[in-house]
Amino acid sequence: MKLLEGKTAIITGAARGIGKAIAIKLAEQGANIAFTDLVYNDVAIEVEKQLQALGVKAKGYASDASKYEETQNLVDEIQAEFGSIDILVNNAGITMDTLMMRMTEQQWDTVISVNLKSVFNFTKAAQKFMLKQKSGSIINMSSVVGVSGNAGQSNYSASKAGIIGFTKSVAKEVGSRNIRCNAIAPGFIITEMTAKLPEDVRKAWEQQIPLRRGGTPEDVANTTLFLASDLSSYVSGQVINVCGAMNT
Repeated sequence: MKLLEGKTAIITGAARGIGKAIAIKLAEQGANIAFTDLVYNDVAIEVEKQLQALGVKAKGYASDASKYEETQNLVDEIQAEFGSIDILVNNAGITMDTLMMRMTEQQWDTVISVNLKSVFNFTKAAQKFMLKQKSGSIINMSSVVGVSGNAGQSNYSASKAGIIGFTKSVAKEVGSRNIRCNAIAPGFIITEMTAKLPEDVRKAWEQQIPLRRGGTPEDVANTTLFLASDLSSYVSGQVINVCGAMNT
């Protein structure tokens, strides 16, 4: 018996990187997958096919997660299409890094809106269905930067720290209805984005990590699977750092 047999997961920002790895991992364990990305293009169609090849129902949707009304309508559509929403993974996020003294209002507002407001939007929309069925697992993607801060990332750090406070509050609100809410704080994860860093910069990062390597999207996906499944049935309101002991 697979861990997530018959369950439906919504994963935001899942056409590549960590989101895609999570979608594949949950599908491998039997979950039907509704995933979103900013556009529904050839990349999303390819992910959709990969997931369907694992024997589950899977569908990609174009979604600007920062838009409230659009998100409510989309989640209603997913509920009608899939019949239930058991797992929500709020993964969509962007960076616009620069020192505070150079940061524009637009850079601040955009990062907060995409990274933090999107979590509110999707949680609000999915919660009503989870409350009715009296079960669900909400998993929010924070960052070690949200725990400890980082120069040049005040907007990103604030958005990811906000996710932690939001997660802990929601866990207390919905726990009595058998709904759990947790956050994951990835550290230095090797994705397309970090792969573009010069090798010496990447090596310097790795030397700061006690496990002496960057994490993989699969490392984050494995932790997501744990939180999505009944293996973590008594874990709620927590932040799990997936960082190789970089942030302890």
